[in-house]
Amino acid sequence: MPIIEVENLSKRYLVGHQADTSSHYIALRDVIARGFREFVRKTADMVHGRQIIQGDETEEFWALKDVSFEVKQGEVLGIIGRNGAGKSTLLKILSRITDPTEGRIVLRGRVASLLEVGTGFHPELTGRENVYLNGAILGMSQREIKQKFDEIVAFAEVEQFLDTPVKRYSSGMYVRLAFAVAAHLEPEIMFVDEVLAVGDYNFQRKCLGKMQEMTGIDGRTVLFVSHNMNAVTSLCTRCILLVDGKIKTAGRADEVVEAYLDTSAADEEIRLQWARSIPSGKRAFIEHIELNANGNKSGYFNFKERLSLTIQYRLLTDLYGARCAIEVCNSDVVIFRSFDTDKNSSLLGQRKSGLYAATVNLPKELLKPGRYFINVDLAIPQGASIDRVDHAIRFEIVLKDVYAATVSFAPHRRGIVAFNSDWTTELVGS
Repeated sequence: MPIIEVENLSKRYLVGHQADTSSHYIALRDVIARGFREFVRKTADMVHGRQIIQGDETEEFWALKDVSFEVKQGEVLGIIGRNGAGKSTLLKILSRITDPTEGRIVLRGRVASLLEVGTGFHPELTGRENVYLNGAILGMSQREIKQKFDEIVAFAEVEQFLDTPVKRYSSGMYVRLAFAVAAHLEPEIMFVDEVLAVGDYNFQRKCLGKMQEMTGIDGRTVLFVSHNMNAVTSLCTRCILLVDGKIKTAGRADEVVEAYLDTSAADEEIRLQWARSIPSGKRAFIEHIELNANGNKSGYFNFKERLSLTIQYRLLTDLYGARCAIEVCNSDVVIFRSFDTDKNSSLLGQRKSGLYAATVNLPKELLKPGRYFINVDLAIPQGASIDRVDHAIRFEIVLKDVYAATVSFAPHRRGIVAFNSDWTTELVGS
């Protein structure tokens, strides 16, 4: 028998809008009449216990529509989707924070929810006091909290600040303590929203390990909402993809994540190709740039994949020593720079006019998981830049196995790191 059953779940909100009054003159009597109508409507909504809407026009918005699924005991179900897809709304309904408009939910077991940083914490109380308060809110007895108090504090790593009011905690300390209390509640069902993104990398690994331990040993059921696809594929056995409040895909976690990444490639933050027409007043210019990894066009690359960047540039006149350089950047910090060093090419000297293609293969396991962009420069000797494209390519590196003990990353240093990479250059057109 499933421990969670969701049947035809829907949630409707009423959204208020102010009428557009910019195109015509508004008399004082119209303003007074509109204010009186809003007052009467809000009073009627309050008396009948309905949602109070701001504005004089209302619109229906379905955050969830006809969502149905089942979860077995001990299963970890991932819920993914873009912002606004309905993930958090779903967990709030399952946690009984808000009521559904339509549908049926059956939960067979004790429930713990970690939906927001510091949920249930009082800012004026100390960390010690909030452990007892939050534990009581989640349903733990005082005896149970006392027995697990030392484990909770050790897991949260806040021993030094245990008697400090939590209003002085950082957001990371908040979430560590909140997760530690919820993780030691030992519920049959646990709902976890994106709050783990607040913690640092080591703490995220620690939390994921704890959830794996809970599901593997204790047989607890977890619904896990996250934008961290590495965590979803490593932790979850199944996954559902929400799009505009509806389930678009459900199945094995790796398959659903792959489908989500494919649909997300159109996101403006991911751009694997750049092209332009011939600009005026230039003797040479970059025409086309493309990034790929063995045909992977999603824009999300495993850090073990070998990336290949191809740059096409056109010389409108003969130029000596024209060559490319790339900069791979993270948050405007240049991680490394690479120059066209194809020493075997017969084109290193005087280059005739025409269309050239320069390809560089980046070493595997070079970039840590994260988002990057690439700047491309076309220059001649002594560093004189002829043409440059900033933020030409945007992509993300992901790590399939966040628990891989053998993973090693190249160090990221501030400033520019130059290295010899595998470049090839050839004349491909006139």
